[in-house]
Amino acid sequence: MMKQRGFTLIELMIVVAIVAILAAVAWPSYQNQVRSTNRADAQGALLGLAQAMERHFTENGTYAGAAAGGADDGVPAIFPTQSPLDGSNKTYNLSIDVNDGGDAYILLATPFGAQAGDGLLRLSSSGEKAWDRGNDGAFADPGDLCWNKVCN
Repeated sequence: MMKQRGFTLIELMIVVAIVAILAAVAWPSYQNQVRSTNRADAQGALLGLAQAMERHFTENGTYAGAAAGGADDGVPAIFPTQSPLDGSNKTYNLSIDVNDGGDAYILLATPFGAQAGDGLLRLSSSGEKAWDRGNDGAFADPGDLCWNKVCN
């Protein structure tokens, strides 16, 4: 009599269960890494926008008029309006807020879509970086005043 070869149903179910357990552990870690990568991309975009603001100031003597339509706040006219700058999967909207005198600005990256709830990113003309980790709309927590995963 010939011996049959192959897997039993029990062996196959054990393999499927192991793969499911591994996927359940790996998926949240993967999602956190994607969010972190998108945030780092937005931080880089804010730094690029800050450089564009400095070029605008050098040419015009003021930060005013850098937003679309020559306004003092809104979407940038001198830089892309969303991050990441390349690719089609945009996760942050970039905006400019220039003070009344035109001698200072605050740049914001607002998360949306899959990145929503990750907290607002802010960069000021003085170089102050902030990340609203709690997504409460305020930068009041001590841990909010940096872009690092852990602030000192």
